[in-house]
Amino acid sequence: MQNSRMFSSRAGWKNELVIGLIWCCVFLLVPGGASAKDRVDLLVTGGTVVTMDGQRRVIEDGAVAIRGDLIVAVGPRAEIEYRFEAALTIDAHGALVMPGLINGHAHAAMSLFRGLADDLALDEWLQKYIFPAEARNVTPDFVYWGTRLGVLEMLRGGITTYADMYYFEDVVAEVTKEAGMRGVLGETIIDFPAPDNKTPGNAFAYTQKYLDHWKGDPLIIAAVAPHSIYTCSEKTLQDAAALARRNGAPILIHIAEAPFELEQSRAKHGATPVAYLERAGILGPDVIGAHCVWVDQADIATLAHFNVGCINNPSSNMKTAAGVMPVPEMLAAGEPIGLATDGAASNNNQDMFEEMDLAAKLQKVARMDPRALPAKQAVEMATINGARALHLEKIIGSLETGKKADLILVDTGAPHATPMYDVYSELVYALKATDVRTVVIAGKVVMRDRWMLTLDENEILAKAEQYKKKIISSLTASGASDAPNATSH
Repeated sequence: MQNSRMFSSRAGWKNELVIGLIWCCVFLLVPGGASAKDRVDLLVTGGTVVTMDGQRRVIEDGAVAIRGDLIVAVGPRAEIEYRFEAALTIDAHGALVMPGLINGHAHAAMSLFRGLADDLALDEWLQKYIFPAEARNVTPDFVYWGTRLGVLEMLRGGITTYADMYYFEDVVAEVTKEAGMRGVLGETIIDFPAPDNKTPGNAFAYTQKYLDHWKGDPLIIAAVAPHSIYTCSEKTLQDAAALARRNGAPILIHIAEAPFELEQSRAKHGATPVAYLERAGILGPDVIGAHCVWVDQADIATLAHFNVGCINNPSSNMKTAAGVMPVPEMLAAGEPIGLATDGAASNNNQDMFEEMDLAAKLQKVARMDPRALPAKQAVEMATINGARALHLEKIIGSLETGKKADLILVDTGAPHATPMYDVYSELVYALKATDVRTVVIAGKVVMRDRWMLTLDENEILAKAEQYKKKIISSLTASGASDAPNATSH
């Protein structure tokens, strides 16, 4: 493979040396010599730069120059260092420098329910455990600390952008902004009483204020999240879509996640979930659909026609035995496919390295074909294709001039990562979330050398333990049987 040759060829470093000498000569000829260097805010130098750009360039001994929140140059280290000088330089030797990972579907606040109930059928999990736990515990304070815990985990694992659906989403946005993270954050709308809004009317009023509050924010994209076709009437779905489109906001929704949803849709609407959503006028290039497991060829063509972003959640779908998303067929149809963890209550972590690994392996074993979903495609789903699925490929997802400066450094020196022949195979099958060394979002360093700079980790972990006791007490007192008709699974 091309990447393997780059790592093994001696010609690579010679080419870099020649490029460096050329740039040296250029600057010697420029009046003022080296003083003509452009000033930037941050240089990341010396690592192997995995650009995920249109040519999928992998630059050994590369560098990235950042000014403000934008990337101003990507290239060989010698070239970048001759062209630019920075207030801060990060040494990336021994690491991959790559776009920040994109978690296309999460319920961050549900981190506080991690491990609450496992190895259960989906309906039992919801009715006996999650619904009662949400009814008795979900408040603005719960969402604040649960989201902080979720964001902390995501940042430590190299996730720089995530899409979220939950309650009190204005609080989710505040926490995400505080952490310096990028988010597409949807306020959940359902037909039943929810922890934050007891009626759809209240939910629509709350959501409008939420959209107004975050309009134009550089990190937060406020979204509308009608939960699903089985928790929202057709009118609620249409009103939610209309609200989003009046405000130019994305629409987040669960689509065709489990067999029961397909069965109910056929019985009630005489159509698959995708066909029903098309008929109701919901589908469009502003829609981000989580799961999309139970889709046929006609559904795939419909989703591609409307440019709906679809998000694969392999761990969650495996754990709840929901099924296997037909990723290769959807990619072949031109469908933008992203990758996600889902909520920590149904996963039970928010580790995108694990999702890349399982996404590839699940397709292989399901088809008995080791060539299904190669490692490179899995990395694309976590980066540039994930950006396409969120309809943000023009600003994030790859390291290119003019894009937002969202990048991570991933160490490659551990025993489980040595030796490295191919960067994509390394990322998918060998590297771990714990290998992430440094995280930069919008040009700002939010974690450096595994030290969190925007969140108090000890405080968050201590608060999570306090909430554990409260949640257990609430379920013991209730007998875990008084579940409301609401969901955010």
